[in-house]
Amino acid sequence: MAGTYFYALGRRKSATARVRLMGGKGSFIINDKPSVEYFAASKYLQHELIKPFTVLEIDPDKYIVSVKVRGGGHASQVDAIRLGVSKALVELNEDYRGTLKRAELLGRDPREKERKKFGLKGARKQRQFTKR
Repeated sequence: MAGTYFYALGRRKSATARVRLMGGKGSFIINDKPSVEYFAASKYLQHELIKPFTVLEIDPDKYIVSVKVRGGGHASQVDAIRLGVSKALVELNEDYRGTLKRAELLGRDPREKERKKFGLKGARKQRQFTKR
């Protein structure tokens, strides 16, 4: 498995994550930084990254995960990465699909920001109505 990798794309809101999963000594690199450094502000977000591995009861230290992510905030970037990792694990072994699907890790969250409409203050907010 040396030199080969499994690729998957994950998206959430405006965040896009390109994930490469390889066998190795275990590292999680996001935009050329370790995940602990990239998401240093939140332990919760760091925990969410390895959720696909914990659901499958796989040791994440057996894989090298390399991610290029852009767009969105930290929370939506984590969701995009998590989806990408889940898809890459399914590419690695098709038997993982059922477990990841039951854990709701293979579905893309379709919610997007609604665009601002002409004549309104926001997507739905209108000017205050005056009767007289």
